[in-house]
Amino acid sequence: MSHANVVPLHRRMQPRDPHETHRVATPLELFFDLVFVVAIAGAAAQWHHGLTEGRLEDLLSFVMVFFAIWWAWMNYTWFASSYDCDDVPYRLLTFAIMTGSLMLAAGIPDLFATEQSGLVVGGYAVMRFAMVAMWLRAAASHPQGRATALAYAVGISVVQVLWIARLLLQGHAVLLGSFFALVVLELLVPILAERRGITPFHPHHIAERYALLTLIVLGEVILASVQAVQAALGQGADPGLLPLVVGGLFVVFSMWWLYFKRDHAGLFGRSIRSTFLAGYGHYLVFASVAATGAALAAAVDRVQGEGHASVRVVGLALAGAVAVYLWGLTAMHALAGAPTSETRVGVAVGVAVLLVAAVVPAIGITVLMIGLLLAAAVAHHVWSTRDAA
Repeated sequence: MSHANVVPLHRRMQPRDPHETHRVATPLELFFDLVFVVAIAGAAAQWHHGLTEGRLEDLLSFVMVFFAIWWAWMNYTWFASSYDCDDVPYRLLTFAIMTGSLMLAAGIPDLFATEQSGLVVGGYAVMRFAMVAMWLRAAASHPQGRATALAYAVGISVVQVLWIARLLLQGHAVLLGSFFALVVLELLVPILAERRGITPFHPHHIAERYALLTLIVLGEVILASVQAVQAALGQGADPGLLPLVVGGLFVVFSMWWLYFKRDHAGLFGRSIRSTFLAGYGHYLVFASVAATGAALAAAVDRVQGEGHASVRVVGLALAGAVAVYLWGLTAMHALAGAPTSETRVGVAVGVAVLLVAAVVPAIGITVLMIGLLLAAAVAHHVWSTRDAA
């Protein structure tokens, strides 16, 4: 006989035990990730179309909107690891953040077209002010962590007001400069708040949450690539699709393998410095995976003769995303104590994929060779750790 899951109307938001055994992601957190991937997919789709048409300036819009998505996701994830009380107000505030992410997703095309979007800023504001409410609840219920919680609430509120005020600005240079200035302020809020006391996050729970989002974004890459191939097949199969499809599979499978070749929990519990480096460094991981999917879809378009971007530009877009992914992972793994040989391989393969994209004239062969280089990095890892296995 099944039992009902009773959700309390209200409970004190007490800190979670950072050493709690068997702490895993909750169904609400998984649902949260799936909703956020809608926004990630929207940003990747816009970069795909921009790349295909040769609008390289759209890469900057992708980087900017992806920051908003990632930052809102990350703030909630760390808060939940420390204070998830799973009562009705907590669930409703989580739903509010999810709603904000969908609003942001709806405004992404407008942002790419005009560099400004009231809907994106509005969705971001919903997410951020819902987080302020979360932190105020924590401040009221956890006296020992009150100073930290209030620092978060004040910092988020101040920066969010500045984001709203930025809607009044005009001009590309002004918008760009103000964006990066506000990004710096966003990144400083946790650094300054944590000086008042470290929030009781669970290192293994955080590592699992980051791994799950990586998996989901990789799934989005596969979906976007399959949809692009389906559309191409509907117009008549091109022989160049075969090496592209094979290479694309090598790329995605190798990215998965390389991410999970090491346990990342140690990065989040080693020191406050490594925690921030790993937490912030994952922006490069998530963004590069999504950008890889966009570039693979653009490569399919290029094989079919669609768009205005050259083969070299599309190839370099793919290689650049893969290289950033490799170098970001390599840096984090080195921080966790990976052997020097592994670091050298990661750096070398990143350079090699860029060289391939720069010299190979056929996009299908470019994708295949990039996939084979990534597979070689996986093979090196398997061979070098064979005795331990």
